[in-house]
Amino acid sequence: MKYKGIIFDLDGTLLDSMSVWENVDRDFLLENNAVYTTDVSDVVKKMTIQQSAEYFRTQFNLPHSCEYIINRIEEMVSEQYCRHIPLKKGVYEALKKLLESGIKMCVATATYNSLVNAALKRLGIYDMFEFVLTCSDVGSGKDKPDIFYKAAEKLLCDTSEVIVVEDSLHCIETAKKAGFFTIAVYDEIARNDRAKILEISDCCINDMSEFCEIFFNLNEV
Repeated sequence: MKYKGIIFDLDGTLLDSMSVWENVDRDFLLENNAVYTTDVSDVVKKMTIQQSAEYFRTQFNLPHSCEYIINRIEEMVSEQYCRHIPLKKGVYEALKKLLESGIKMCVATATYNSLVNAALKRLGIYDMFEFVLTCSDVGSGKDKPDIFYKAAEKLLCDTSEVIVVEDSLHCIETAKKAGFFTIAVYDEIARNDRAKILEISDCCINDMSEFCEIFFNLNEV
């Protein structure tokens, strides 16, 4: 088998949750009487939780510690992850088929550990993964390949044996440059990057209902 492991992003790839983060950036800044612009979310999505907290604190001169900012944002989105955010189309069925076929899978995400675990357990897919790895665990965002290399290592696979599945352009760029085969999953929030994503990813799908056919065809080549 050519590809033995899969690294899945979480938000926008497995979960229909990207709008939650765009909204919380806006709501948090408005709560602190700071002016929100749409480019804020584009900036912080490339950062770790710690880096984004520092960015908010310094960029907007907030009278809060980074610890306060981290805890407050987690509090603001917790309800969504614990109760409401759904899986994207075709996710459960695809993961079930991959698991039954003995494919090793993990989640690599910039999201808070507590939120990841709460959502995956509620949606019944937590035990399908070998592990969850966050940017906070490795100390860098997805603008660097550390999280992908660490995930491959924990899967006991070489880079050439792992597929990275992402929805965001900067993540796909990072994984691609690091030597991983990349499959892009469309998410509406990344629509402005669609042309570039199509250009640089090895494969692009509309949703996860298309994933298994492509994955098993790749392993037959």
